[in-house]
Amino acid sequence: MNLVVLHASVVGEHGQFVPGLKEDDFHVFEDKAEQKLSVFRQEDLPVSMGLVIDNSGSMRDKRPEVNAAALTLVKTSNAADEAFVVNFSDDYYLDTVHDFTSDIEEMKDALERIDARGSTALYDAVIGSLDHLKKGSKDKKVLLVVTDGVDNASRRTLENAVQEAQRSDAVIYAIGLFSDDDLKHNRGEMKKARRALTELSTATGGLAFFPENVDDTNAICAQIARDIRDQYTLAYYPTNTAQDGTFRNVQVMIAQPPRGAGKLSVRTRLGYYARKSVSGD
Repeated sequence: MNLVVLHASVVGEHGQFVPGLKEDDFHVFEDKAEQKLSVFRQEDLPVSMGLVIDNSGSMRDKRPEVNAAALTLVKTSNAADEAFVVNFSDDYYLDTVHDFTSDIEEMKDALERIDARGSTALYDAVIGSLDHLKKGSKDKKVLLVVTDGVDNASRRTLENAVQEAQRSDAVIYAIGLFSDDDLKHNRGEMKKARRALTELSTATGGLAFFPENVDDTNAICAQIARDIRDQYTLAYYPTNTAQDGTFRNVQVMIAQPPRGAGKLSVRTRLGYYARKSVSGD
């Protein structure tokens, strides 16, 4: 029976992280059945992180700011974190020279190995990056995805990408850099792109950001770093022990908010796929 791990962000009415909650404050439900927690902690855990950056032609002028913001994320995260870089256009390219590194200069070098061109194969890049993320040495897994367009080149679909995300333990954060001109002339395409990034992040307990200006990405990445570090880790062995490969919905609630905390909201992944038994299990 597999342990189900949830990374939960608890915020107050103004979006501020709420520390100091106890295990008894949390109620975890799987398909509406309450679960007994086996693990509860609130600490700054090191993460394995993938920086998945759009390398299509339209990103050429945005990459210097995006690269600097991605490095801000790394610099303001746990010093024990490790990261890899994937540049994607009509295909995705893992920088194997600086794979899973904690060295800022190596990450900077990987981010600058770009040749902005081609189309946008976002879903393929996310699925490939999630698969590579499994090789990370840290228990907590994160993807940062930055793009400025709708997927127009993937062999896989958004549904495939969301399913793969929910089969992993990764939390996805996304930044969509859609200009006013894009929204004006390609509103339908941009709505599709926003929906894709929102679905990927919401399904995994992450966040999607849509700044008006590429210059805002630096502050956003600093916010993402804080969000990653300020989370509760909850884990349980599910009461439903069937190894049937089905999707299980998960909900986390705060029973009684601490006095003076106001209304609290919890963000975590929406569910997971149960292990599927195979011959010999």
